[in-house]
Amino acid sequence: MTIKTLLTRFTKEPPLGWAQLRRQKVRLLVALIAIASADIIIFTMQGFRLSMFGGATNLHKQLRGDLFLVSNRAEFLTDGQTFDRRHLYQAEAIDGVSSANPLYFSFGNWVNPWNNKITSVGVIAFDPVRPVIDLPEIDEQLETIKLPNTVLFDRLSLPKLGSVPESLIQGKTVTTEISGHRVSVGGIFTLGSTIFIDGHIITSDWNYLRLFGSDSIDNLKVGILILEPDADLATVKSKIQAYLPQDVEVMTHQEFIQSEEDYWAEDPGGILFNFGVAMGFFTGVVIVYEVLHADVNDHLAEYATLKAMGYSDKNLLIVVFQEGIILGVLGFVPGFLGALGIYTLLESLTRIPLPMRFGVASQVFIITILMCLISAAIAIQKLQSADPADVF
Repeated sequence: MTIKTLLTRFTKEPPLGWAQLRRQKVRLLVALIAIASADIIIFTMQGFRLSMFGGATNLHKQLRGDLFLVSNRAEFLTDGQTFDRRHLYQAEAIDGVSSANPLYFSFGNWVNPWNNKITSVGVIAFDPVRPVIDLPEIDEQLETIKLPNTVLFDRLSLPKLGSVPESLIQGKTVTTEISGHRVSVGGIFTLGSTIFIDGHIITSDWNYLRLFGSDSIDNLKVGILILEPDADLATVKSKIQAYLPQDVEVMTHQEFIQSEEDYWAEDPGGILFNFGVAMGFFTGVVIVYEVLHADVNDHLAEYATLKAMGYSDKNLLIVVFQEGIILGVLGFVPGFLGALGIYTLLESLTRIPLPMRFGVASQVFIITILMCLISAAIAIQKLQSADPADVF
């Protein structure tokens, strides 16, 4: 059955639930606005939540590797916990490991070249001979970061770091300071800022050493292992974990990403976003219940008459559930469109990627229908009290 056929049938023989809803147009409009508002709240909270997780794990997802070594004291990537570089070499000696590559991360004080204001940035470094980030823009500029005191700048960094990308595109030279050291910006790449990091720069391990001192090169944030093509991931992981000291944890790529997401899910920010979703859901349930309850109450005599004519409670309950589903579908559409506008606005203001994901839209749609069905289920308590004897 085509959509056109369904629409034609809906127009000629509308469901009883829709016929009742459209009689009170003002009430219907209020209900749709309320549902759309609740959906926008839920969309926004889910968007913030996923943006927090997505931003926090954006670097993780771009790393090339099969197994990852981190300090077992590290709760999240940027918490400052490191492990000794010699453990990376120990892991490289295990059968099945093809190569072991270091990744360095620290925070540096970036001086805006235009107003001299200082902002903390994430400094990512690796050996250019052994690139570990799977971004073509970076691969094309490996020779650039080999140059002394040269860095790449993330074009999605917040504006307060300065108009670096625009200046480079215009062919201008950009020099500044990071933690008291003079550096030149040799190029740009695209990674994205996060709720917690205003911007990123990338450089070589030797430039990292110049920025943060001789000890910095011996302390790794992440060790990235690439296995032989025929190596069994689980077996090699077990061997490495058994061989290395307990202060180093071995994880697969997915476990590495998941550990970061788990941390932020338990963070107060993640809890607040979840609470926002719950409040939006609860608000929607209350408002839709009020609409359906008022509608049932207005038509209680008609329902009692239908009971007298032989309609069962089940038949009448279906009508109320019809109303709930129709309200959910119609209210979701403006809520979805409103959320798209908010996502676009927030992306432009924060430079944090906030795409409308299919999974989020599907989840909110299901939540909306569930919200309206729960409201209907509560409202039908009044319907069950409709007594045919009250009509006569």
